[in-house]
Amino acid sequence: MKRFYCLCGGEVFLENNLCTRCGRELGYAPDRGEMVSLEPVDDHLWRVATADPADGRTVRLCTNRQQHGVCNAVIEDEDPHTFCLACRLNRTIPDLSKPENLLRWQRLEAAKRRLIFSLLSLGLPLEAPVGGYPRGLCFDFLEDKRSNHLVEEEFVTTGHLGGVITINVLEADDIQRVWQRELSSERYRTLLGHLRHESGHYYFELLAQQDNEGFAALFGDPALSYGEALRAYYENGAAAGWEQNHISAYASSHPLEDWAECFAHYLHMTDTLETAVERQVIPPLRDDNDIDDMLKIWDGLSVTINELNRGLGLRDAYPFVVTPTVADKLRFVHRAIRDR
Repeated sequence: MKRFYCLCGGEVFLENNLCTRCGRELGYAPDRGEMVSLEPVDDHLWRVATADPADGRTVRLCTNRQQHGVCNAVIEDEDPHTFCLACRLNRTIPDLSKPENLLRWQRLEAAKRRLIFSLLSLGLPLEAPVGGYPRGLCFDFLEDKRSNHLVEEEFVTTGHLGGVITINVLEADDIQRVWQRELSSERYRTLLGHLRHESGHYYFELLAQQDNEGFAALFGDPALSYGEALRAYYENGAAAGWEQNHISAYASSHPLEDWAECFAHYLHMTDTLETAVERQVIPPLRDDNDIDDMLKIWDGLSVTINELNRGLGLRDAYPFVVTPTVADKLRFVHRAIRDR
């Protein structure tokens, strides 16, 4: 994540609505990948405040920001939409008659903003159709009977189908998510991780199928029965020795899950490396298209991050090992994104 600053010079972050230094209103402009300082023009219009007084660019607040405070985005005044680029990808939002769902939705949107920022930075399409998904990328934030006895679904599984990423709203509840992580013996479970993984399924057709033979050689045959593979995984667990060839136990369940896990970890790596460079934790990359250099630096940086966490009595932030085989898979993801 790159660094952002208010017009006053104070540092601001992707989640901010206000500058804590000067109190100025802020906005995230997803189309431009920037945070902007705002000055009111009237009840509905804001001017983007810059050092150049002649800059007359005007914007409106996203409807979800105005009505619910779950978004911090702005929309260019000439844009006909009332929702920002990120919010108009929502197909289903949580039931807001339940007060606790507003906080859950805020957390979901904050994670989604980070996903959208990364995808746009990599030049990946959001609203344009991908493969056989005519609507483009969209999101369902759903409940099941565990959190809402009025809904029909007994259990909503986080996943992807037909361009729709479904996230169980309970994943935004920290206690429930940690409980599920421990129940499933997982090393890592976060909202951002879910979103990055499921978006990998969405982009499979656009990216991975450019090189079918190369994909099969690294990940396996994607045509293998998905249902049977998942059933075998949940009944028997991961195969012995999975750590040598997969980034996670779940990645060993099926080639499509292996791809999605590697896609997510590529986003983990590139976002964190950018943050470390911006904050001068590491020197600038010689070439951000050099995946071997990125992997080498990531190996050292991820260990450092984990040690910092341990020094604070926290779990490892990145509890994974990038083996040579996994590194080859990350190289494939990198080439697929850069060469598409």
